[in-house]
Amino acid sequence: MPAIDLARLRKQANRLADFFFLADDFMKHLHELLESYVNHTLKTKENFAPGSVLKTYRTPPVVLRQIEIALRELSTQSPEHTLELADALWDENALETCLLAAYLLGRIPPQEERLLPRLTAWAQQVRDANVHAVLLSTSLARMRKETPQNFFALVSEWLHPERTRMWSLGLQALIPMLEDTSFENFPPILALVEPVIQAASAELQPEIEQIIIGLYKSSPAETTYMLKQILAESENPMTAITMRRIEPSLPKQLQFELKDILRAKPFITKV
Repeated sequence: MPAIDLARLRKQANRLADFFFLADDFMKHLHELLESYVNHTLKTKENFAPGSVLKTYRTPPVVLRQIEIALRELSTQSPEHTLELADALWDENALETCLLAAYLLGRIPPQEERLLPRLTAWAQQVRDANVHAVLLSTSLARMRKETPQNFFALVSEWLHPERTRMWSLGLQALIPMLEDTSFENFPPILALVEPVIQAASAELQPEIEQIIIGLYKSSPAETTYMLKQILAESENPMTAITMRRIEPSLPKQLQFELKDILRAKPFITKV
């Protein structure tokens, strides 16, 4: 498609923002804007995003970015209208609108009582990896920064021993916090993930790998101690199996620290 005129796009995005407080009108004009930037070279038979169950306008990412910029200030002024618009965008069930809805959730004050139910429900509903990642990173950004106690309370609920189906959400939500170089309060994260690593099934291997690498990068001594304790105390054979599977991806020093204790654990091939 032809190169995008950024000056024209900014004007269109700002014009769209004029309808921020009128959700129905906003959706109508958003549809027109997204359609005007459809990349026909990416046209697919079903108009679904690759690897996703969401329909897509096939709109270049720069268009969504300009819309987000245009909505940035407005979305902090009225949580009520921001939530209303986010709901309308989510109900459209398209890749682009769901990404915008997730962005708007991240603009809502973390004290808003209706925020957590939506985050939990939407994160369980969506099957698109891109939207899922934004929900667990951008949508939680203000909560992580402004009210970490609320963030840890939410993740604790997701990692509750009786909610194993939500453990993946809890672990993935912690990863952006570990990537924040200004964050230093690691004991709460260690306390949350220790029982999960010890009891987790094979399906959580990718998340556990990311969590361990992130923790070790920021707090190597504490992470090494935690993992040694887990391996020494766990009666779940899957714990050692998972650690052996992810060992090649771990930092070399951590591999060395865990080598002897992993070697001492019995090898079980069928779990």
